[in-house]
Amino acid sequence: MTAAPLRLLLVDDEAPARARLRRLLDDCAGVQIAGEAANQAEALALADDAVDAVLLDIELRGASGLELAAALPPHVLVAFVTAYDEFALKAFELNAVDYLLKPVARERLHACVDRLRQRLAPPDRARQRQQLATALHALQPVARHWLVADRGALRRVDLAEVECVVAADNYVELHAAGASWLDRCTLAAFLEHPATAGAFLRVHRSCAVQPAHVAALEPLERGDAALVLASGRRVRLSRRYRDVVVAALSARA
Repeated sequence: MTAAPLRLLLVDDEAPARARLRRLLDDCAGVQIAGEAANQAEALALADDAVDAVLLDIELRGASGLELAAALPPHVLVAFVTAYDEFALKAFELNAVDYLLKPVARERLHACVDRLRQRLAPPDRARQRQQLATALHALQPVARHWLVADRGALRRVDLAEVECVVAADNYVELHAAGASWLDRCTLAAFLEHPATAGAFLRVHRSCAVQPAHVAALEPLERGDAALVLASGRRVRLSRRYRDVVVAALSARA
């Protein structure tokens, strides 16, 4: 039985660069070019179930290839193609499937294709995408915003507006007054990121709040308590975290 072809999406803002990748892949058996994209919007529109992996340039006009990688569907594998051997490449060495330096040699590109094939097993793909998501967030600039994929585009969420963050398996839900966003990141990784470290208080195993949005603390039965946020949202305050949270809120008073 013949194995299904590896379906590749080529993403580079320079047409000659995409054409060169096509030529180098002409004699690579079992590869199907699923499409080409010159920018983030085109890539996100094409990256569906018909695509297994993306050969992605880090330097794209109008958007970073790193940001685009964060917004791709979880099933899509990523290999970076770039002319710049800078710090980002070292960060991706263990997390992206591969990275190639331009000008790409035919043998090197074919070796990359072999690596992509090896990662097609579901357990490996899921683990790789989780590692890549963590690395991408680590590369976000230290600033009071967070990047989330929203309807096929990237949105910058102002962290000052986020009241609380709730864990949902390998995702987090960011809640603000009248809005919420889902992002592929664990709660622990979110709280340890330089942009958020120290800004949020863990109030439960699966929830953290921003003290500035806490309007009241309400005692409950058996020593439990609830926090009432500025929007009216109520979140449970675990006894494990109560002393630390009460001390932090008192310090702000």
